[in-house]
Amino acid sequence: MFVCMCYGVTDKDIRNAVQSEGAGNLRELRSHLNLGTQCGKCVQMAQEIIDQTIIDESLFKDVG
Repeated sequence: MFVCMCYGVTDKDIRNAVQSEGAGNLRELRSHLNLGTQCGKCVQMAQEIIDQTIIDESLFKDVG
């Protein structure tokens, strides 16, 4: 699904940046993807995807 129509950024792009590049907030995400600088309508959804990806990853880490 497209999150940022201005720059064509998808939810997969955001998840990949969080998982592979370690982007943990919007500022870090912007250093990897051009996002949220044009109209800003995508910012809230992008942050929700970052948060959800981090939560999902932390649930599957080896606690042992």
